[in-house]
Amino acid sequence: MKRLLLLSFCILSFLSINAQDQASVEEGLLSINILTPGLEYEYGLTNSTTLDLRAGTGFAYWENTYFGEDFGIYPIFNVQYRHYYNLEKRLDKEKNISNNSANYIALSAAIESGKPIIGGLEYSEAYFGTIGPVWGLQRYYGSGFKLDLNLGAGYGFNESGESYLSLLIGFRLGWLLSN
Repeated sequence: MKRLLLLSFCILSFLSINAQDQASVEEGLLSINILTPGLEYEYGLTNSTTLDLRAGTGFAYWENTYFGEDFGIYPIFNVQYRHYYNLEKRLDKEKNISNNSANYIALSAAIESGKPIIGGLEYSEAYFGTIGPVWGLQRYYGSGFKLDLNLGAGYGFNESGESYLSLLIGFRLGWLLSN
């Protein structure tokens, strides 16, 4: 009987340790961004994929010899379907993977207003949109501080039906609110 209990304890301990070492994304993360103010929610879909939803702001600055300079802060909504590809590798190197601290590739889509909330840089179009692939990295640190950077290129379009090649850049600093 003692051997059976000891064997059961060892098996359960092994399964528990193994489950903690399993590389997997978090089920849900809510964070606040301070560099480009907004809220972001990342929802785990599978062991390595998430859906990241962000409602926030974007920034534009324009300088022209004839018209001077101006800026604008615009409302933006962004969605990314992310695949975290190096969770296992980071875990093997004993690096942090909590809160989806890893590298990813994603399909990113965004819609942005052409009318600023703050500033005088107003576009003639009511909205702009982009869609395309990005590569990114996301890191969370002990205090809940968040760094997220993604880069790519994609298809841009506007209200008038014009389309163009668009550079996709996202740089966010913020804090984890809940997981």
